[in-house]
Amino acid sequence: MPFETWTEWPAREALVNVGVPRRRQAMSWVVRTVLVGLFLWNVLREGAFDGWGYAALGAGFLLCAAAVRRWYSSTLDQRLWLSVGLLGVLAAVGAVAELAGVHAAAAGLWCVAGALAVERLPLGPGLAVAAVCMGAYVLAGVDRSVTTAGTVGGVLLIGYALRLDEEARGAGFRLLAQERAARQAEAESAALAERARIAREIHDVLAHSLSAQLVHLEAARLLIESGAERQQVLERVAAARGMAREGLAETRQALSALRGELTHAEDFLREAAASQGARLEVTGEPRRLSAEAGLAVRRVAQEALTNVRKHAPGARVEMGFAYLVGEVELWVRDSGAHGTVGGLAVSGAGYGLLGMRERAELLGGTLEAGPAGPDEEGFVVRLRVPA
Repeated sequence: MPFETWTEWPAREALVNVGVPRRRQAMSWVVRTVLVGLFLWNVLREGAFDGWGYAALGAGFLLCAAAVRRWYSSTLDQRLWLSVGLLGVLAAVGAVAELAGVHAAAAGLWCVAGALAVERLPLGPGLAVAAVCMGAYVLAGVDRSVTTAGTVGGVLLIGYALRLDEEARGAGFRLLAQERAARQAEAESAALAERARIAREIHDVLAHSLSAQLVHLEAARLLIESGAERQQVLERVAAARGMAREGLAETRQALSALRGELTHAEDFLREAAASQGARLEVTGEPRRLSAEAGLAVRRVAQEALTNVRKHAPGARVEMGFAYLVGEVELWVRDSGAHGTVGGLAVSGAGYGLLGMRERAELLGGTLEAGPAGPDEEGFVVRLRVPA
């Protein structure tokens, strides 16, 4: 047995009544009251008290009751020497009772002190105190028969059984507290994950739309200040209005996605390709995707097409979507810029590719983005996610 087993206190949860049903606490008090009543009845039955003897009995009883009450709090505070001293009070009162000829009181106090020591003290000191108390009981007894040995063994067994019961209850309470803490941590983690998901949605939906609107409105302001023709200003305002309309539509789609009301990913890709004049190729056996995988496909397609519009205006765009075994693959390729990269190319915060890669990795997938090849022009974005 490890040395720490002999010197460690029982867990704090084992020394308090936290988690003990009220019915069991009530039953414990009933048992204690009955035992105290039997103890006093046996003491009075010996007929060793008369006159002031009853006052001495009352004083001794109150002293022992106060010592036991203080002993419970001192063991809860793990104050070893104070706890041993309080049990010593019980043993000393028992010795005085034995000298006064009240053998029942002495035996009862020594047995109670021995059982309490084994129940709540560290096992080593507890057994030492119990040995002293039960040794006094054996030496004071007239009969050295099997009954005395049985009493000693019974007292130690009762104390140890109470100790094991309290430690088991304390261990159960600690496990319950740990489970509650784990659930709370899991709930907090889920809340943080949901906040991160909403943040990604806000970026994916609004960042490019609002930045593009800002560019067009700023251009309109500059045109007005420079005295440009009315038609040029209207074109910029109309472009900003179109961006606002697209942003509103994407915001509604994002709200539907957050509610789990997603359209089929393939249908969305066809609509997005048609709106951008891109060519879409779908391969594999179509199937319903999970909400997370479908949302990742939608957002990556949106981000890739927006990047083409910003950084490679006029480029030819090709898209591919494949249903593979256990996963789906999306790729978006442009043929390179064929027009002048204007103000839209510098809009945005630069977090698009980072957000797409983070979205893919959270699902256990991958995202690759880079030049199409050493002998090819353009840029390729390729996504693979389990589905």
